[in-house]
Amino acid sequence: MSRHIRRAALLAALLASAGAFAENPATLADNVRHLSMGDSFAAGKGAIPVTQGYAYLLYQGGTFGSITNMTFANAAVGGTTSADVLNYQVPQVIRFKPHVVTMMVGGNDLQRILRGEDPNTVVAQFIGNMDSILCGIKSTMQVQGIDVKIIVANQPDFPWLSAANPQVRQLIMYMNGLLAGVAQKCGASVADVFTAFDGRPELFLYYRAGASPNEPHPTNVGHRVIAKAFEDAAK
Repeated sequence: MSRHIRRAALLAALLASAGAFAENPATLADNVRHLSMGDSFAAGKGAIPVTQGYAYLLYQGGTFGSITNMTFANAAVGGTTSADVLNYQVPQVIRFKPHVVTMMVGGNDLQRILRGEDPNTVVAQFIGNMDSILCGIKSTMQVQGIDVKIIVANQPDFPWLSAANPQVRQLIMYMNGLLAGVAQKCGASVADVFTAFDGRPELFLYYRAGASPNEPHPTNVGHRVIAKAFEDAAK
């Protein structure tokens, strides 16, 4: 067999092998598949490196299963609203077929209100989106024969915003209450980040010397606190 023929045979074997993987990217069917969804918090923004973000800590810490038997993916993107999760991240669920979904989203919906949009409209859209997301994931996975565990985080108070306008805290608490009702309806659990962060401003990068006045993300310690809230919700 000539050198060129041997190379062609090897290439054909590699392509055949790749084709087998392409049929189902969520390989290793015995693995627990964990999908992280949401905004910049879920993506690990603020943590240095981002792989110390809360979603990665849950994976590395074996919260949902041994790391040697876990397939993890992070679909979260900074700047994401609940509508973005519904339109762009939920479709990944169908392909990935997760056993566990963790999610944190809502801060950018809140920003819409702070920028002057009508609160009633934004809140109604947020809750409608979360209903579609959480109940949609649950029902879609049930059709696939997967009893998916869904844990969604509520929003922390952002102390510098509430200090400037106390109604911000009330709005966050109101949205969190509505989210808890939707989660219960859809069979999801809530990671209580609001309580975990309350009274602990040092968990935000905003309070670090030299930080941007528009820096709302958590520190590394803050991400660990969020991870603990998810761990508690998983019990």
